[in-house]
Amino acid sequence: MANRRILVIAGSDSSGGAGLEADQKVIAAHGCYAMTATTALTAQNTTGVSDVHHIPPEFVRKQIDAVFTDIKPGVVKTGMLASARTIEMVARALKDYKVETLVLDPVMVATTGAKLLPLEAVNELRTLLLPQTFILTPNIPEAQLLLSESGKGTVDIQRVDDLEVIAQKVLELGPKWVLVKGGHVPFKKDGSIATTPEERELVVDLLFGGGQATRIESPYIDSTNTHGTGCSLASAIASNLSKGLKPVEAVKAACRYVEAGIKTAPGYGKGHGPINHFHSVLTLPFSQGHFLEYLLERPDVSPVWHQFINHPFVLGLGNGELPLESFKGYLIQDYLYLVQFARANALASYKSKNMEDIGAGAKVVSHIHTEMKLHLDYCKEFGISKEEIEATEEHQACTAYTRYVLDIGQSEDWLGLQVALAPCLLGYGAIAKQLHGDPRTKTEGNTYWKWIVNYIEEDYVEAVGTGSALMEKNAVLQSPSRIEELVKIFIHATKMEIGFWEMFPSA
Repeated sequence: MANRRILVIAGSDSSGGAGLEADQKVIAAHGCYAMTATTALTAQNTTGVSDVHHIPPEFVRKQIDAVFTDIKPGVVKTGMLASARTIEMVARALKDYKVETLVLDPVMVATTGAKLLPLEAVNELRTLLLPQTFILTPNIPEAQLLLSESGKGTVDIQRVDDLEVIAQKVLELGPKWVLVKGGHVPFKKDGSIATTPEERELVVDLLFGGGQATRIESPYIDSTNTHGTGCSLASAIASNLSKGLKPVEAVKAACRYVEAGIKTAPGYGKGHGPINHFHSVLTLPFSQGHFLEYLLERPDVSPVWHQFINHPFVLGLGNGELPLESFKGYLIQDYLYLVQFARANALASYKSKNMEDIGAGAKVVSHIHTEMKLHLDYCKEFGISKEEIEATEEHQACTAYTRYVLDIGQSEDWLGLQVALAPCLLGYGAIAKQLHGDPRTKTEGNTYWKWIVNYIEEDYVEAVGTGSALMEKNAVLQSPSRIEELVKIFIHATKMEIGFWEMFPSA
């Protein structure tokens, strides 16, 4: 199993777009777990870095030790290391813990132009860390600086092919893979360097390692929202490696991630703004296991739900003042409704994909069958025979409601059907519980007390619990847009329930 735990050793960015703050967002967006060792605190925003406070290397080492001795990471990613002493300490720690997968972002200069690594520390980075690096991710200025400081000379870039020359030279410094980021040097579509802003058409990131060169091409995006792109790219690579992707696939996916982040950037700040780190993360508006609670408390649902469970028909059941003829009419239409309700639950079994859900649907149908027998016995007490019920025509409101539910069952998925059925399932339980606990409800001499008690009995409470659990289990698998569609179904079905009460005079 892949180890999705990542330790990031880097500096903090007070504006949240780069450094540790960006790293943690990226890692979370990739479904991985981020841990940190802070090397420096920066006072910065999108316009620049105003100050840097270095964390003593000894304390950085204590942070690293604390992580490794408890939650051992599968990948280590480094960013701003700030000083030669910190680099020396990190190099020792990586050897001590036998780290095999290090993604090193050689943070030397910020997008805003601020120097984040003293020139005298570049040599320590090159000699101590590069030989331990799995994937090195320099931009072109950083790659040129590493080559210059190592005595290999810089490369004059005129065509895309020159990126491969740089990558090969940097690879000789020790890392297993080198990704030369081409954002600083856009090209024309023919592969030649763009010399004017109008000619910028293509950005090429060049990955070299394992004896092969891989070009990752992206359209040039004219954007100032590039703050923290280097940090974000390296953390995305680290996340992909931690999930088991091979280097080429890990880097390609990371490049696409950053490209989309720039395209959908929120536009924060007055300078180089941050990217959108969560562009592909779908966030549900409720916590797991609390879909129904969220649903009933929504501002667009709550008034409709309140109108349903506090309808004058319902209140008349509680105080015993509902006209008997209205209740008789309700019992007849409710029986006719239950026939279609059973059909809908049988359809739910058909639409289910596993035996648990198929069985649950079948159990509900069986429960309805039993309930209908009791319903007939109950009707006899009011002088209503089965023959009379079956000879009665469905009221338009009953037909509209039941056919709406069956239409949802035909056109929607399993969960859509369950949500269409939910107002009935949840509503009767909520109404009975509310009336049973209301001191204004008459218990002595109330003709309808038996009806109220029927829906707080253990078998009905169990049915509500089973149905609710199934909806909760499936709700967390939906997209936010699908949740909105389900809410609309629930509201409409609840209005249909209100229409059912409206068939019968409540006073």
